[in-house]
Amino acid sequence: MTGERTVQTDVTLDRWEQEALDHVWVHASHWVELAERRGLRVFVEGKGCILIDSHGDRYLDGLSGLWVVNVGHGRTEIAEAMAKQAARLAYVSAGAFTTTPAVELAEVLARITPGDLSRVFFCSGGSEAVESAVKIVKQAQALRGFPRRYKIIARRGSYHGATFGAMSVAGLRREQEPHFGPFMYGVTHIPSPNRYRNDFGLEGEEGDLMCARFLEQEIEFQGPETVAAFIGEPVSTSNGNHVPSPRYWQMVREICDRHGVLLIMDEVINGFGRTGRMFAAEHFGVVPDIMTVAKGLSSGYAPIAAAIVRPGVFEPFQPEGRRLGHLLTFGGQAVACAAALKNVEIMQREGLPQRAAEMGGYLLEGLRTLMDHPTVGDVRGIGLMCGIELVKDKGTKERWERDGEFLAYLGEKIMERRLIVRAWQVLHVAPPLVVTKEEIDRIASILDECLTLAERKFGLSG
Repeated sequence: MTGERTVQTDVTLDRWEQEALDHVWVHASHWVELAERRGLRVFVEGKGCILIDSHGDRYLDGLSGLWVVNVGHGRTEIAEAMAKQAARLAYVSAGAFTTTPAVELAEVLARITPGDLSRVFFCSGGSEAVESAVKIVKQAQALRGFPRRYKIIARRGSYHGATFGAMSVAGLRREQEPHFGPFMYGVTHIPSPNRYRNDFGLEGEEGDLMCARFLEQEIEFQGPETVAAFIGEPVSTSNGNHVPSPRYWQMVREICDRHGVLLIMDEVINGFGRTGRMFAAEHFGVVPDIMTVAKGLSSGYAPIAAAIVRPGVFEPFQPEGRRLGHLLTFGGQAVACAAALKNVEIMQREGLPQRAAEMGGYLLEGLRTLMDHPTVGDVRGIGLMCGIELVKDKGTKERWERDGEFLAYLGEKIMERRLIVRAWQVLHVAPPLVVTKEEIDRIASILDECLTLAERKFGLSG
């Protein structure tokens, strides 16, 4: 048939892999690589930090799926809670009704989130949560009497999702605009904290604070009366996992308050124990006007997310005749809420945020032993969310090409040893919060071995 291509691979495919290649559109992956270069893994089972594929091979999940499976794979408690709720009631219209699991989950989230965040708008995923937050701040500003406040300020290098509004506020123009532009009008981007390659040539905290000052400059340049909100991840994985000074976020909060700009903190990746606290905002002593959450909210057992707002944000929507001009069919779906409730219960009962802080320190210590490699420029992180900066030259800090041979080869070698991480220009390591010291030692050992192989192949070893 026209348009089809024959799969040439030295990997013996089983039925599941062949049918996946024939019919499943795997998100954000190169089809040729899946089909011809290394084959496609189809996973069938998981337990803790281990995944088992359709061949029976065991993999160590060093990325928690995609910063998602915080409580680990194979939690039968969550499956049982979902089955029980599905048998009782799965769905009512999110546009007019709600369910007891949604009410209970909203109460739990209001109780455990920082400050007075207390009103929960449920969604299906992180992109929807960000999309919802953007629409909420625009309408809230208009209802407050500021119809010209429609602009959003975000940060370069940030990632906030793949729906159109979320992609518009993400700071990845070079990669995304050729295919999807022009993006939503009224979005501008400013520098983000980066102590390895600071935009202003400053060291340490002073570089972070200059990024905060740049926010105020941008608000004043745009005109405060036109700016609805500023959005940023407390610690941005997409922008290299740089951990800013608490004073950075405190200055951002002060600047937003001074100019009537609402603050959105995107905790889709950071939230639910990942950074060593239940929410990353707690590290910085800041309460946002809106917090977006997803991923770790259910640890991937069901698609669920939320935009959680302070009373002052919800207040303009309360008078008679006013409502948010936005709804999502599966917002607060009962089975997903049941999964999230059990997930949070497990997280609190087992002290997983505290465990992430402890094991994260051990992981960071292990990864820092890799600094002896000529291609490792920096190792940084917070909790179980670490990044290894891969460079061609430590002196110049020159980056590797994102789709170049070095990173491709390194990624292949790591996968051959059945470790799942993300080997991009920053190599991301973020195992489930239940990871053991033995598993962390294995992660560090595999990365050490594979970096050595890659450096030898490309003539970079001493």
